[in-house]
Amino acid sequence: MTTDRKVILYIAVSLDGYIAAPGDDLSFLSLVEEKGEDYGYGDFVETVDTVIVGRRTYDKVLSMGVDHLYAGKDAYVVTRTPRPDSGSVKFYPGSLKTLIARLKAESGKHIFVDGGAEVVNELLCEDLIDEFIISVIPVLLGEGIRLFKDGRPELKLELISTRQFFKGLAQLHYKRIDN
Repeated sequence: MTTDRKVILYIAVSLDGYIAAPGDDLSFLSLVEEKGEDYGYGDFVETVDTVIVGRRTYDKVLSMGVDHLYAGKDAYVVTRTPRPDSGSVKFYPGSLKTLIARLKAESGKHIFVDGGAEVVNELLCEDLIDEFIISVIPVLLGEGIRLFKDGRPELKLELISTRQFFKGLAQLHYKRIDN
């Protein structure tokens, strides 16, 4: 039995395509911080019950003092080094293709891909991302960690919506066009 669960990338990126500055620096995200504005994140996380995240991204967010990371969600931390699970956080050293197939075969809400670039690009190479919600931060970083790497297959997308926010953030929502 398959469900209509979608795999959705929800991520912020600089205008020139970086998800982090050198040294995994995320301080550019503060350029658009505004009290009381979450840029739709709260509404989005209500539509998901599962999170997939790379180990470096997971460790970085934990190091920033986020204490209830993925609360109430099943989280799969993609890692090459197995670790013991911790509550609803499962450290997953296996194939992403196998994990996505298993999750899509289960009933539930959508699946949130929270990064990082290695996970995103592996999912793209396997054609496993259904939708992209990308928040573009108005800054050119010049270098860092690129969201999209070279060498992945071409993927055609359809624009679902755009949102513009006061501090210059533009949020783009695309879905994959099935051929």
